[in-house]
Amino acid sequence: MSGAPRTDAARHVIVAESLTKEFRVAERKPGLLGSLATLFTREHRIVRAVDGVSFAIPAGAKTAYIGANGAGKSTTIKMLTGIMTPTSGRCLVAGIEPYRKRQLNARSIGVVFGQRSQLWWDLSVPDSFRILRRIYDIPEPVYRRNLALYRELLDIDALGTTPVRQLSLGQRMRAEIAASLLHDPAVVFWDEPTIGLDMVLKEAVRVLVNRANHELGTTVVLTSHDIGDIAAICDSALVVDRGRVVHQGSIHDLLRTADRRCVTFDHRDPLPARAALDLIERGLPGVRASEDGGGRIRVDYPAGLFTSRQVLAFLLERFDLTDCYAPEPDLEDVLRRIYGRGDKAQEQAEAEGTARALSGGSGVR
Repeated sequence: MSGAPRTDAARHVIVAESLTKEFRVAERKPGLLGSLATLFTREHRIVRAVDGVSFAIPAGAKTAYIGANGAGKSTTIKMLTGIMTPTSGRCLVAGIEPYRKRQLNARSIGVVFGQRSQLWWDLSVPDSFRILRRIYDIPEPVYRRNLALYRELLDIDALGTTPVRQLSLGQRMRAEIAASLLHDPAVVFWDEPTIGLDMVLKEAVRVLVNRANHELGTTVVLTSHDIGDIAAICDSALVVDRGRVVHQGSIHDLLRTADRRCVTFDHRDPLPARAALDLIERGLPGVRASEDGGGRIRVDYPAGLFTSRQVLAFLLERFDLTDCYAPEPDLEDVLRRIYGRGDKAQEQAEAEGTARALSGGSGVR
């Protein structure tokens, strides 16, 4: 890919304003009698998958849209791509409401859904690409340039003339990723794009999208459970839990919310390992010291109780250090804590609601 970065007069290429999506779900009663009763009388409940989400993504950003299963990620992406219409609120992609102008929106975006295909199942990948070239009116130089890139990074020629329906999941995902970038879209939405890919191909996909972002200014929105994809591609994160955004900022800012940090070090002291661990845990109440293999010691400490400077100062005073480093907090642990916090809040809210009901309260505030 080559050329000057794409410019955009608007500061933000993607905007969501109080975006909400509700679904009407039929309630099924248990048992045979319940199933028969459902045939004649159906009760419904409203499920709010996305609950008043608001955010803005600048042009050229690479943003991870992160959340646990059922958090509303895919539903949000479907509204941003025009597949679904919001129940309330609105969203804009490059100044367009996607669900109102689906065809116009489709020309400026690329999409990968892990379990959906934009290719023609009974045609080969090359045939699908030729059709996409006509649909998007891709200039010949751009088309040839991108095919050459896909040959280099994704070995796309190895897929041959096999119909898409006969490809393995990993083979199909390679073709889907290439198809999403074929027309040099301004924005790409990738939902679990590396399903079925091995480590080498995952790295190739990361190189490909980072290259598109660097050379063309392509805005990237990625939803993935693969922490490696998030770390290698994205520089910012939107974390959603139970349909609401609970964090928006850089990946670095997200990591800084970790409630525990660690320091790992090597030393030359003759002190037995157990004695060294006891010395650290006595001198820094609340920390946990453990052997980390090869004679190294790992010190895990609460971020709200100590700073890295305090921990390092303590170690330097008491050990003859030969090596020491303080790695970034683990992104997976940070996300697990955020989701766990949401579960506890939900449990507390349900308990409070039950208590109000038992005491005769209305439960409405």
